[in-house]
Amino acid sequence: MQETRSKHRASWAAVTAAAALAVASALPGAAYAQSDAVKQLAAPPAIQLPLKPSPEFAKFPQYAGTLGKRQIVLRLGAKTDRDDAGGVHGEYQYADTGEVILIAGDRDGDTLEVEESNDGTHITGNWVGKFAADGSLEGERMNIDDSEPLEFSLRPLAAGQKAPVAAGKSAPAPAQTARPAVQPPAQQASPQPAPSRGQPVNGVSNLTIGE
Repeated sequence: MQETRSKHRASWAAVTAAAALAVASALPGAAYAQSDAVKQLAAPPAIQLPLKPSPEFAKFPQYAGTLGKRQIVLRLGAKTDRDDAGGVHGEYQYADTGEVILIAGDRDGDTLEVEESNDGTHITGNWVGKFAADGSLEGERMNIDDSEPLEFSLRPLAAGQKAPVAAGKSAPAPAQTARPAVQPPAQQASPQPAPSRGQPVNGVSNLTIGE
């Protein structure tokens, strides 16, 4: 176990040193020592922090679940390096903050052992887990000194299934302006027929029926 972790730590250091070694070996010693410009070229490219999801890892199989009490999405795939059979790498991302953590290590059968880095250089923790027959992954994530273990439980996402994303604060819905209730138009009272004054009797206008 310790030997595996030491190999992983060496691999993180090798990534950052490779670019510097390649340029330095191709230049005369005096020129390399005297030229600041060459030193800058020989230095490994600066990693922009905080880390962002990598397009390279976007095509990897995805697993969603929990690390401790937090929701994460893990993107994990095999390395293409022929000299690193069984090697895997990728990243995981917290759904609540969007923080991205790089991971690299080995898969041996159903056993996964990887180490993580929040800057691509320094190891910040290690994972030990097992894959189940259904593709799910469970285990523990620990600090580099094996302290503060956190359980993780992840399930593979089906093709096309959307992974949880960093929760953003949604804008509050605009306040609705209260509108006065529309009152139906007042119904006008139907004109009442004028009271009958009676009918004249025998042509006598001052004598009517009903009076």
